[in-house]
Amino acid sequence: MRPRILIDGHVGTTGLRIRDWLADRKDLEVVTLREALRKDEGARRAALCEADVAVLCLPDEAARELASWPEAAQTRLLDASTAHRVADGWTYGLPELVEGQRAAIRSAARVSNPGCYPTGFLLLLRPLVDAGLVSREAPITCHALSGYSGGGNAMIAKWEDPAGGLVGLPFEAPYALDRVHKHVPEMQHFARLARAPYFEPAVGPFRCGMRVQIPLHAELVARDAKAIWEALADRHDGEPFVRVAPFAEGAAVHERSLDPQACNDTNRIDLHVLPHPSGHVLLVAILDNLGKGAAGAAIQNLNAMLGLPETAGLAA
Repeated sequence: MRPRILIDGHVGTTGLRIRDWLADRKDLEVVTLREALRKDEGARRAALCEADVAVLCLPDEAARELASWPEAAQTRLLDASTAHRVADGWTYGLPELVEGQRAAIRSAARVSNPGCYPTGFLLLLRPLVDAGLVSREAPITCHALSGYSGGGNAMIAKWEDPAGGLVGLPFEAPYALDRVHKHVPEMQHFARLARAPYFEPAVGPFRCGMRVQIPLHAELVARDAKAIWEALADRHDGEPFVRVAPFAEGAAVHERSLDPQACNDTNRIDLHVLPHPSGHVLLVAILDNLGKGAAGAAIQNLNAMLGLPETAGLAA
């Protein structure tokens, strides 16, 4: 019998992408509630009871509420919201984070999908902290640029409305400058940082794509850029969805070298280590914010939870 997968919240951006990418899978039975029932609590509870895994593509409060239902105890949960990323009893769904993480995901009853920004941040920084190349005490700064689909349907409508003046905007638009971004707790926790990073996100005039940048001052790194590159290459060697770009001293970087849309429609993430003559190092991750940053990651976790090939149904 095929595993039965419920997508609760399938009309949002992540839910839609998950449903689309699972549409041709013959090894799974994917269930969504029709429009008239998708907000009906009784129908949702019944569907939850019948599912082997429920994928929650819901606002945080709704995800917390569903996770508290008695019916949720009978079904494995994969939460795509921010609600449970640093919560007790939940396994963080980033298989490439550390050795043993994918085994923990495989056996977990409750898995929290990582955020899009933290995925790039952690796959760049955690190996360096573990290797002692960057101190846990280091003050870390991260600038990141995302396509506007990262803000969900409301932000898509805002950026695509001709009357709003954002169509074809010739520059990125920083946001969350007046508050602590909701992804910061998981960035700090899973990078093993002693203090919260300064995180400056921005939205660009494109639908999908993401670039995450961590500038490391020369005084923050224990060794040179080549050692940093080697640490990343060693940690991610053999990973099907992580590509560490070749290292080159003084490599020429042109206008299209770090295209935030380069990994769109895939579950791949590209990592770059860019040395500077001063000794500073720039770390860069490129990913699809709705691919490896959301829906692709969810499917990767779903595959692991079901004991299926991790790469099933995913493009690298």
